[in-house]
Amino acid sequence: MTDIAVVGFAHAPHVPQTDGTTNGVEMLVPCFQQLYAELGITKSDIGFWCSGSSDFLAGRAFSFISAIDAIGAVPPINESHVEMDAAWALYEAWVKLRTGEVRTALVYGFGKSSAGRLRQVLTMQLDPYLVGPLWPDSLSIAGLQARAGIDAGCWSERAMAEVAAAARGGDVEELLTQPYLADPLRAHDVAPITDGAAAIVLAAGDRARELCERPAWITGIEHRIDSGNFGARDLTTSPSARAAGTAATGGDVAGIEIAELHAPFSHQQILLADALGLPADVAINPSGGPLVANPMFAGGLERIGAAARPIMAGAAGRTLAHATSGPALQQNLVAVLEGR
Repeated sequence: MTDIAVVGFAHAPHVPQTDGTTNGVEMLVPCFQQLYAELGITKSDIGFWCSGSSDFLAGRAFSFISAIDAIGAVPPINESHVEMDAAWALYEAWVKLRTGEVRTALVYGFGKSSAGRLRQVLTMQLDPYLVGPLWPDSLSIAGLQARAGIDAGCWSERAMAEVAAAARGGDVEELLTQPYLADPLRAHDVAPITDGAAAIVLAAGDRARELCERPAWITGIEHRIDSGNFGARDLTTSPSARAAGTAATGGDVAGIEIAELHAPFSHQQILLADALGLPADVAINPSGGPLVANPMFAGGLERIGAAARPIMAGAAGRTLAHATSGPALQQNLVAVLEGR
């Protein structure tokens, strides 16, 4: 099987609101142009395209099809799409490259969270028979998880504030005086609503070495899912994250210098670090992570790009990236990247 690497990464500015359409075209075009320029390629050099987005979030049918306007109609392309975070589109592209059918792939994701009521839109991910009709928003569900962890002694409000302070800055004592949004979550515990897009170029074997002086080789990648029934799982832990992490790392977390964790709520960073068995000396979310900016359906892909960047820059040798989708960390993907 051919080795595959991340050779390029670009993302749109992280802003609370953007003008333009909900199909991401205005955000994606600059990302594609940046990658073409940095890698010295054109659209014709890409063998496979795969995207991640949500028609529910965009408020329009087939928004991912209209997003292809950012690529262009000529020449024809080989394209696919996933209705979830683009980290899973990267997994599909990775599989495509492993088959040997193509040598390069461009993966992208986009989301205009400001276009609607994001926290209500995310309710559409829930069980449509028993939970969805109650319309619990994403903050309420995360609050239930955070409270369960505090009651079980897995973390504390202070520990959550320390995570937030590390990402956003601020004094922990002052943060603890702020009002609740959804007890025990305060504003600093919650990822901000962010419009954004991201794109990654993958390449196989010698083609990766041609495009990048120091590719970030994907040495392990796996995704797993937990039950969608909240009563059927322990919200204070994440079996799917643990299983995906074990499969991706082979049980060896030694040498991991940086971990980019897709934790939209402060307590989830603590939960994930424990589930993945990360050593205490691992730098977690040095990029700031989702608590600084969390573009929906591109946030997980950004974690992979953020984990690849220090390897491509020669600043790290082994990193880990994590992405999540669904309520309360229901689905998790873990990738391990290494420089050679």
